[in-house]
Amino acid sequence: MAQLHELGVAQIARQIRERQLSPVDLVQALLERIEKLEPQLNAWVYLDKDSVLSDAQEKLRQLEGNASIGPLHGVPIALKDIYFTAGIPTTACSKVYANHVPEYDATTVTLMKNAGAIMLGKTVTTEFACMDPPPTLNPWNAAHTPGGSSSGSAVAVASRMCPTAMGSQTVGSVLRPASYNGVVGLKPTYGRVSRHGVIPVSWSLDTVGWMTRSVEDAALMLQVMAGPDGDDPISSRREVPDYLAGLKSPGAPRIGVLRRFFFDNASDETRKHTDAVLEQLGHAGAVIEEIAVPDSIDTAIEDQQVIMAVEGAAFHQPMYEKQAQDYQPNIRAMIGRGLATDPVVYSRALERRLRFIDDMHQLSEKTDVLLTPSTPTPSLPDVTNTGNTMFQGPWTSCGLPCITMPSGLGESGLPFGIQLIAKPYNEAGLLAAAHWCEGILDVNLFPPVD
Repeated sequence: MAQLHELGVAQIARQIRERQLSPVDLVQALLERIEKLEPQLNAWVYLDKDSVLSDAQEKLRQLEGNASIGPLHGVPIALKDIYFTAGIPTTACSKVYANHVPEYDATTVTLMKNAGAIMLGKTVTTEFACMDPPPTLNPWNAAHTPGGSSSGSAVAVASRMCPTAMGSQTVGSVLRPASYNGVVGLKPTYGRVSRHGVIPVSWSLDTVGWMTRSVEDAALMLQVMAGPDGDDPISSRREVPDYLAGLKSPGAPRIGVLRRFFFDNASDETRKHTDAVLEQLGHAGAVIEEIAVPDSIDTAIEDQQVIMAVEGAAFHQPMYEKQAQDYQPNIRAMIGRGLATDPVVYSRALERRLRFIDDMHQLSEKTDVLLTPSTPTPSLPDVTNTGNTMFQGPWTSCGLPCITMPSGLGESGLPFGIQLIAKPYNEAGLLAAAHWCEGILDVNLFPPVD
């Protein structure tokens, strides 16, 4: 029987709803787990144990009083330290925001609270969700990067300190750390989930996302958070479907394999591993076909870097002019680069990106899902950076929904992942295909920490 800290989001919600699990017992178990592992992993930046226990006790009282409960009632959730929380510090792990205490919650936080969730604490991010490596350590091997910028969130979920954690992605900051730590990471379509109350990096690229340990858990989180928000001008007004319905009996998907760029830039071990995964999925009934990647991908990464730097500089300029010395080296260089960029260079990057978006949207229509390795290699033994973003960046730039799931371990003992991509706003199809693949692969990874 699973220990309390091993339970996932859907399991917790179901057991609490059926009065088989006390929110207080669960929170106490997680707090004990955090107390034990946090000195090894440095995943948390803010944790108020008394407040969390008080919230759990209130959730228990509501249960005992037969109050109407939401789909996440009693589920503890961690927040990357860029999500606004009223009356609680949101520092972006930066000296610049060291005294920042928001007066309101991010829209996603409000939605999760309304669904009955317990906000467990704030997890470590790279400074302002950018490039400088964090203090967080990889639970698989401390000599290897945990990824970024949602470092603390990925590590907290992988090491069973919480069942799910919120992240954000401007290039690869949800999917890469999720893959490096052996968990599921979901980045919805750009605009599917509100970004209001989330400290920005780049207005035209930022997308919220989260880590879980199963596809079902990722779908349940999306069900709660998807939808329009008048406070976020890019949030979509499209109808929100039932994301959990398609998980009940998913059929074998048509999978389009993207070899150019993705396999070309992967290590030999990653290519062999991904081919073995494809063979396994094909034997189980999936239709596997190779799809040509458009030439516009060749400039997509460089253009994304230009756009991110300029838009990031636009947000940070007032603070940077007063406190440049308080920024860490990599983000300071990015802001400087953005401020120095010729507007014509930025404009041309935007034009090429529009071409790329159209090309990739057409590509996504060819099959049920596209498949690539999640990263060129498993996490490498280098903690001076947060790893290679090139396999996630294109999907953030074109806004398509994407999910990574663990697919095994490499020779180094570090996790591998596969990445599935679907057409815009087809998270339902993406999650159904991912759930089917998850069942076939049957990979459930536990890092060697205890």
